[in-house]
Amino acid sequence: MPLAAAPRLLAAVLLATTLSACSARYQTPVAMGGDDDDAVCQSRGYAQGSPEYVSCRKDRDVQRSAAITRSDRRQRDLGEYMLNHPDRP
Repeated sequence: MPLAAAPRLLAAVLLATTLSACSARYQTPVAMGGDDDDAVCQSRGYAQGSPEYVSCRKDRDVQRSAAITRSDRRQRDLGEYMLNHPDRP
C-alpha cells in the first residue's frame, strides 16, 4: 500500500467508527429485547382490545421508558465522570 493512501484509509475507518457509534446510540436497550409488544401480549393469551391486553401494552411501554432512562443516565454519568477525572482513562 502506498504511503499516500494511508491517511485516506485512516480517515475512512475513523468516519465509519464514528457513524456506527451514532447509529447504535438510539437503539432500544437490550433489557427490553427486540420483541414486538403486540406479539408478546397476544402470546400471553390476551385478546386484542381487552383490559388485560391494554395493561400489558402499558406495562411494556413503562419498562421500555425506564430502560431508556437508565441507559441515558448511565451515559450522562460516564460523560460527567470523564470531565471530572481527566487524568484517569
